[in-house]
Amino acid sequence: MRSDIVPGGVFPDYALPDHTGTVRTLSSLQGRDPLVLTLARGHHCPEEHQQHLELAAFQTTISVACTRIVTIATDDQHALQDFRASVGARWTFLSDPGRIVQRDLDIQEYTDPENDPMIPHTLVLEPGLVVHTVYNGHWFWGRPSVQDLWHDLRAVTAEIRPDWDLSAPGLREAWTAGDWSPAQGADGRARTALPAP
Repeated sequence: MRSDIVPGGVFPDYALPDHTGTVRTLSSLQGRDPLVLTLARGHHCPEEHQQHLELAAFQTTISVACTRIVTIATDDQHALQDFRASVGARWTFLSDPGRIVQRDLDIQEYTDPENDPMIPHTLVLEPGLVVHTVYNGHWFWGRPSVQDLWHDLRAVTAEIRPDWDLSAPGLREAWTAGDWSPAQGADGRARTALPAP
């Protein structure tokens, strides 16, 4: 992995076609939320299927927790669609058959010349594509469990959400004064019901 892809560094804002063929950037997919990013070997790999099945079982929790998931794989669009469907994923998969990410991050899995995949990694990114955690998944146990992700996402969310602790000084006063910005989610909507104006 490139030497600058470490906690506190900024992950590149790649623009790649998604599973529908639409070019998307990572920053637009992330928005203002934490992001779990998997750099995957692809549809051919049983370890990828297992990890993505576990993520798919966790995706409802992730979505209600104002968090996003994105997978980048070296599969073409057709194989990417099959991969996504086979694990029951509802998040965006990005296609990189040209190995742009693999080359740029220096993560070619040279031990598999037939498939020429990326060395699989999972990253937890703070808003702005800031790297919080990097997991190297060449061996399956190097990949994060749901519990690992939960701990990482708890830490990131506590850091970025001003209303993490509603008893923090000033929050109640701001709310009473009509300043609801600390209690708004990433989409700008209030996290709880607001009184009528």
